[in-house]
Amino acid sequence: MGTRYQKSEELLQRAEQSIPLGSQTFSKSRTALPYGVSPYFLERGRGSRVWDVDGNEYIDFVNALLCVSLGYGDPEVDAAVQEQMKSGVIFSLPHRLEMEVAESLIEIIPCAESVRFAKNGSDATSGAIRLARAYTGREHVAVCGYHGWQDWYIGSTARNLGVPQCVRDLTHTFVYNDIQSLERVLEAHQGKVAAVIMEPMNVQWPREGYLEAVARVARQHGALLIFDETITGFRFSLGGAQELFGVTPDLATFGKGLANGYPLSAVVGRREIMKLMEEIFFSGTFGGETISLAAARTVLHKLRTQPLLQHIHHLGKHLLEQLQLVIDQHDASHIFSLSGHPAWSFLNIRDTEGASMWQVKTFLMQEMHARGILTLGTHNISAAHSEEDIERLLAAYRQIIPAVVEGVASKNLAQKIEGRVLEPLFRVR
Repeated sequence: MGTRYQKSEELLQRAEQSIPLGSQTFSKSRTALPYGVSPYFLERGRGSRVWDVDGNEYIDFVNALLCVSLGYGDPEVDAAVQEQMKSGVIFSLPHRLEMEVAESLIEIIPCAESVRFAKNGSDATSGAIRLARAYTGREHVAVCGYHGWQDWYIGSTARNLGVPQCVRDLTHTFVYNDIQSLERVLEAHQGKVAAVIMEPMNVQWPREGYLEAVARVARQHGALLIFDETITGFRFSLGGAQELFGVTPDLATFGKGLANGYPLSAVVGRREIMKLMEEIFFSGTFGGETISLAAARTVLHKLRTQPLLQHIHHLGKHLLEQLQLVIDQHDASHIFSLSGHPAWSFLNIRDTEGASMWQVKTFLMQEMHARGILTLGTHNISAAHSEEDIERLLAAYRQIIPAVVEGVASKNLAQKIEGRVLEPLFRVR
C-alpha cells in the first residue's frame, strides 16, 4: 500500500482510541473512505485545494460535504470574521448581526417572512418539524431525502439503533417523483400528518409538475410543506430550489451554503407559523454566535453582487457534458450514469457481473486520490474551482473509466484494488 497515507493512517489509529470511527461524521470516516487508499486527516485548505497530513495536495470536490461554497479561506469572508472577532464572538444579549442576516434572508428566499438561526442542518430540520407539529396539532411526518441525525428522522432509516419504536412509528417515507407514494402515506394516516418534509431536489430533477403536486396534496391534507434546502440553498439558485422551481413551501431550512463553512443554519417560513417559535422550545446559546453571522452576511452579499452561482453552474454543466462523452466513448453506461444539478452532481455506479458497485467505487476513489483529486463520488462545485480544475478531473476520468470497464469485463477489478473495499452504510437518496 506504500506510505502515501502513512501519517493519516497513524492518526486514524490514534483517533479511534478516543473518538468512535475517529471522526465526527460518517462521511469523513473509514466507512466512506476506503482504508489504505485514502487520506483521513486534512491539514489546510486554500481556494479549491486541500493538503493532507502527509503533504499530499488535492483538488477538493467534497468541499466539506458542500459547506464550502466559495472556496477555502475566502479572503472577504475571513476578513469579516477577523474583524468581528475583535469585538466579540458571543454576548449576553442579541447582536444586531442576527437581525441584519435575517433581513437579508427574507429579501432573498421566497417563503421567508421570519427567521430563526441554529448551528447545523439537523437543528434546523428538527426545529421545523416541532414547529409544524405545534401549528397543526398533529404528530406524524412524511419524509423524502436526508434530514439529519435526530430521532424523528433517522428512525425511518436502517440506522435506527437507539430510536424508540414509538418515535419511529410517527415517520413515514415516500418516493421522490412519485406523487402517488405521498398520497398513500397521507391517506393511510388521514388527518394525522403534520408535515411533508423533503429535499426539493437531490439525485433526480423533479418531473414537470411534481413539486407543485406535492404542495397541492400536502395542503389538501392539512399538512405543512417543508423544503429541506440545507444543500440546495444558495447553490441551485440564490433563493434556493424553491426559487429555481417556482414552488413556495410553508417552511424551509438552510445551512451548508450559508456561511462558507462557518457553522450556521436557519429555519425560515410564513410569519403566522414562525410566530409559534415564541412558544415552542427552540433555543440555543450559540444560535446568535457572531463570527458565523458575519461570515453569512458576507457570503450573501457576494452571492447577490457577483456572478458566483453562474460560474459554479457553468463549470458543473461543462463537467457533466464532457463526462457523459467519456462514459459513452468507452461504452460504460452499464456501469456509470450521471444525475443531479450542475452544482451538486452524482456519478452513479451499478452492480455488474464483473464487479460490485462497492468494488468499482473503491477503485475509483483509489485512483482519484492517487491523482490528487479528493472525491466521495459526487461533484460538489465551489466558486473557487477553475476550468483547469475541471479539466484535471476529466483527465482523471478519461484514464480511470476505461480501466474500470476493462476490469469489469475481465472480472479482475478486485485484483487492482490496493485497499479495503467499502461496505454499504445506508442509503437515503
